[in-house]
Formats: sequence, C-alpha cells, structure tokens
Amino acid sequence: MKNGKAFPIPVKAKYSCEKCPAYCCSYPEIEVTPRDIERLARHFSLDYEQAEERLTKYDAKEKVRLLRHQKDRVFDSVCALLDQKTRRCSVYHARPGVCREYPDSNRCGYYEFLKFERAHQDDPHFIALT
Repeated sequence: MKNGKAFPIPVKAKYSCEKCPAYCCSYPEIEVTPRDIERLARHFSLDYEQAEERLTKYDAKEKVRLLRHQKDRVFDSVCALLDQKTRRCSVYHARPGVCREYPDSNRCGYYEFLKFERAHQDDPHFIALT
C-alpha cells in the first residue's frame, strides 16, 4: 500500500477494444468458475443449473466448464455471449472473471497484431482471420 490506496493504480491501456473485432472472444476455451456461472445466472434470471446447462459445456478431458460458442461471420466461432453486430460482450457487467482480467497487462497482443496487419495491408478496417 505504497500510495495509501488498497488497490493498485490502474495502468493506462495502450489498446482500444472498440477497434477490435473481438479476437479474445474467439478463443476456443473460455473457462468459467462456479462464481461466474452464478453471476451469469443472476444476469439472465436463471437458476444455477439452468445457466450452467444453457451457457456452458463441460470439457471432460480438461475437467473444466467452458463458455459455449456460436458460429460467427468473422471467425469460425465465438463466445455465445458476444453480440455479433456490435462485436461487444452482451453481458459485459456479468462477464466471467477470465474476461474481466484480460488482458493482464497494459498491452493486448491481439490489438498489436490488428494494428500491424492494418498498417501492413494499408487498410484501416482490415481484419485478419488467422
């Protein structure tokens, strides 16, 4: 508590999610915890079991719960909670912890990649699908 505050001072981000087509939402394994499922259940006015069934799937190999995916026009598939028109999280205030923590630094690798590709293609709207 160097500066007298209980929490660290936020680092100014060097990226803009508003310019991204939601790369992080296309990650195939978005793990959720029981607390995340509870938060989503409250958001959708569901009980825990309903939220778990509708919004997640169980990965038996890894023994974890993952958010379900949906087909996407930009990527092969994305998180089922992504609004495909706005390319933003449809449950932003109830989003899982892993999403709240991403990225865990002041730079986003996806955003850096996007900026590089747009400059390389000389197209400010280019979206790399790799």
